[in-house]
Amino acid sequence: MKRVCPECNNEVIGRTDKIFCSVKCKSIHQYEKSQKENTFYFSVDKQLKRNRKILKRYNKSGFTTIRKSVLLEEGFNPKFFTHYWKNQKNDVYLFCYDFGFLKATKNGVTKYVIVQWQDYMNQ
Repeated sequence: MKRVCPECNNEVIGRTDKIFCSVKCKSIHQYEKSQKENTFYFSVDKQLKRNRKILKRYNKSGFTTIRKSVLLEEGFNPKFFTHYWKNQKNDVYLFCYDFGFLKATKNGVTKYVIVQWQDYMNQ
């Protein structure tokens, strides 16, 4: 009886208990299985990484102000953050790893102040 790889439908040659035709197919199968099992975790992780990437791209100087709409168009979601930091004025900066943002409204336009984590924030 001909055995078929469940991933690529090629013939499986070798031991009778062998399931996949190659290490690559086995790896692909295990990766896809873990993606299905950990969907929530991976979706949160993916959004956090996307947020960090967007914040980093727009924060060239270490302290930048940008319209909220620009970040949202890029796929930024302010509901996803890793931690927060409160300054002496009680402003709460939300961080995605090492890049943070603070919501600020000026003249009816909502903007985000983007900052990079600094050593003094550890205190």
